[in-house]
Amino acid sequence: MDKAARAVWWETLPAGIREEVDGYVLQDARLMAVRVITEIGRDPRGTGVDTAQLIVGDRYLHHGDRIARRPESPLDQESLAHRAAGCAGRVVAIEAVWDGDTVHDWFVQLLAVTADPAGEAQLATVYRSTAQRYLGESRDHRPRHPEAVAAERAGRALAEHLSVPFHFASPDSPDDEAPRWQP
Repeated sequence: MDKAARAVWWETLPAGIREEVDGYVLQDARLMAVRVITEIGRDPRGTGVDTAQLIVGDRYLHHGDRIARRPESPLDQESLAHRAAGCAGRVVAIEAVWDGDTVHDWFVQLLAVTADPAGEAQLATVYRSTAQRYLGESRDHRPRHPEAVAAERAGRALAEHLSVPFHFASPDSPDDEAPRWQP
């Protein structure tokens, strides 16, 4: 379905459904908006997930700056060190691990690994947009994912600051099953 056909399709929806979808879009709840469209797609007009994602993308473009975006995690050393200082246990390592979802694709979680008690605390989530903000105009990361480069730079700097090891098992390619840090 091209953009013009999606616009016509959108205009044929009842106002209540358009308001519901736009409400989710304005809250930056992309998956919920797609879900509404795919559920109503069970009618004779039939709308699959791919088309629903395109329609929701159109709505994101329509609303632009009005969307209440979730704030991005800070990656500066001072903020990360402050978060690490608030961990329930003694920080013994900083680790970067891949994760992903249907909204953001792949991203990297920056974690503080703790002892006494053993556990981990999330320090930052590095999405592509977070990485691009952190790296600025720098293009020296290619062909690696900017998320990995930003997480590695910020994580390694924090680990050095805290005098603990840094671990990133799969910095060159997304792998959410890569081996985790072991003491």
